[in-house]
Amino acid sequence: MDTNSCKQPKFSVARRIKSTHRSLSGVYAFRGEGVAFESALERDFISRMDFSREVVSVVSQPVTLDFVARNGRSYTYTPDFLVRFKGRAEIPPMLVEVKPEENWRESWREYLPKWKAAWSYARAQGWSFHIYDESRIRGQSLKNIQFLERFKRADYAKEDLDAVIQTVEFMGAAPIHYLVALHFTGSEALGTSHIFHLIANRQLDCDISSKIDDFLEVSVTL
Repeated sequence: MDTNSCKQPKFSVARRIKSTHRSLSGVYAFRGEGVAFESALERDFISRMDFSREVVSVVSQPVTLDFVARNGRSYTYTPDFLVRFKGRAEIPPMLVEVKPEENWRESWREYLPKWKAAWSYARAQGWSFHIYDESRIRGQSLKNIQFLERFKRADYAKEDLDAVIQTVEFMGAAPIHYLVALHFTGSEALGTSHIFHLIANRQLDCDISSKIDDFLEVSVTL
């Protein structure tokens, strides 16, 4: 059974996020839908998922689980996100807890029972359960995504963008400096911004974990 299939039950928010003065909270515009977050780290996680073309959807606070804590009392726990992927990616849906590294390292014994409950629930659904901290969310990839964001809504001539895409499609892959020299001689900065626009809008793909420079290779997004 394809656990990413659109035939699977749709998950809605199990616990509404309340505004707080202690941390950043809000709603991220994820491909036409709003995904709530309650920290900057959660917002950055959603941004990473939004950039990935393998990700189909992100649901905030998708399910509430019962668990027994170390003191023997029963409590409920709501993981932060459920991420679904394209079927061809062959990646099972992922239940996610976003937690700062300092926080989980300090209190992991306290968190362990509820995380075990999440792992068991995810396994029963054919999903996975993962904990994401700064080491998995932030870094060069996120810096690149944030850098490209400024080019996302720029207005460029369609024929110029199409010409770049056609060249890349013909070659299979090409470095940025080659495309700029071919299509934008004398207007290198403008040409580079065209390519950044195409990457930001996922019309061109690249290794987003690599440094963005003139030698970065791009390909047509599948």
